[in-house]
Amino acid sequence: MRNGISRRDAIGGVLGLLGLGATAGVAGCAPGAPEPVLSDEDAPVAATVRAYDNAYDPPEVEIAPGEAVRWEFEGPAEHDVVSEDRRFVSELMREGSYTHLFAEEGEFPYLCSIHPEMRGVVRVRRALR
Repeated sequence: MRNGISRRDAIGGVLGLLGLGATAGVAGCAPGAPEPVLSDEDAPVAATVRAYDNAYDPPEVEIAPGEAVRWEFEGPAEHDVVSEDRRFVSELMREGSYTHLFAEEGEFPYLCSIHPEMRGVVRVRRALR
């Protein structure tokens, strides 16, 4: 041992740092629940969607700008509503509701973060007169 650090200690230290880096890299890639967006509880609800039995019912709704969709959660399993663009994100829940007000036209696909087979879409369109 010269100058206080042996070759074995140096190699062990480097390997330890590599292990920590790998662990941090994997943890950084681990999926987590998206950050919830507050529910618009007082918004005028134009459509209601039930989340139960790993399905949204109905899976597709159409509303006008300035209207809202309310998702009602029921059943034994937890579900949430997560839009692709993260504009609306509910908490995971077994019961309760979540409401989102849609201010602009567009198509807004969403899914359940823990049951990706659960998919739906909100279409926001101006009424033709």
